[in-house]
Amino acid sequence: MPDSRAARTITRRFAFGAVAAVLAMACAQFAPAALAVGGSPPAGVQPLGASSPGTAPPPARTDRSDGTTASGPVRAQPPHMPFYVATKGQTTLYLLGTLHVGYANDYPAEQPFRKPILAALDASPTLALEISPDDLLFSQEDVTRYGMCRSECLLDYLPDSMWQKVEARMRSNPAALAQLRHTRPWLASMLVETYDTLKAGFLSEYGTEAQLQDVYLRARGRIVGLETLNEQISTFTKLTSAQQREMLAQDLVQTPAENVADVKELHRLWRIGDADALKAWDDAKGQKLARSKALAASVDNRVVYERNRRFVTRMLAIAAPNKPVFVAIGALHLGGERGVLELLRRRGFVVEAG
Repeated sequence: MPDSRAARTITRRFAFGAVAAVLAMACAQFAPAALAVGGSPPAGVQPLGASSPGTAPPPARTDRSDGTTASGPVRAQPPHMPFYVATKGQTTLYLLGTLHVGYANDYPAEQPFRKPILAALDASPTLALEISPDDLLFSQEDVTRYGMCRSECLLDYLPDSMWQKVEARMRSNPAALAQLRHTRPWLASMLVETYDTLKAGFLSEYGTEAQLQDVYLRARGRIVGLETLNEQISTFTKLTSAQQREMLAQDLVQTPAENVADVKELHRLWRIGDADALKAWDDAKGQKLARSKALAASVDNRVVYERNRRFVTRMLAIAAPNKPVFVAIGALHLGGERGVLELLRRRGFVVEAG
């Protein structure tokens, strides 16, 4: 079994697919020691009591365990998050854009979500995630089955020049490099990015889905998936070799430090909660990293836009008058001209920020 702490670490690409969280599990099989490396969140969400490496511990502070400060009571506020309400007649969909990882301070214990989000959860007989919790139980095995080879197949997929870039990137982690040789390019892409962003300090236990389930299951219990595990895995396994190489090539464009900066910026924008701003930022980044515009567009179509259409079809099949559905999917699926919010508008829904 993968190291449990290692399996919590994750990366930027995982605002698109819940199954990507499983890639950290697979990654932990390769080099548990490397994946156990922690990191410090941005200053705005630094865990209480944490200090950066190489700095002196903070001075002793007055005990405020009763929830007060020198100026009076204080209460941590949850982030805004991308949250929208879509209505058509008596049919209501609540839509929350998720990150599959986060920091503890993203979900204050006394109130993990804003009140409108909690009220929507309470009003919804059904919580719809990308993949049902039952499917996720079996996802580790499928990622390994479809993403890895007995042979050193990555060398067969890549031209020598690209393999040399992979070697250079992973030179400081020979155990991980040895295992990357046995991956297909789509999985190698995910893992290279994961290794690059280890020090961002994100944990899957503070992913939005996990936190939603903790709240939702206390009072209700019907949680469904908008796609099957096989459908989400197939999103990657059915990419052509050229498309998979494009994914990996994009991950090798920037330095590890630049990739870390990106995942922190994604997290910052998610906390603000504007789905269109999030998607615009990601689109601009995609344009900058694309090695082949045509291949990059075809990957986005399969990984993002085809799934957006699937999500909308499935959520509408679940929805019924006077029975709201709370939908929680990767934040980058919501915004933009081909995002879930716009697709709902085209189906006659009125979509408003929550």
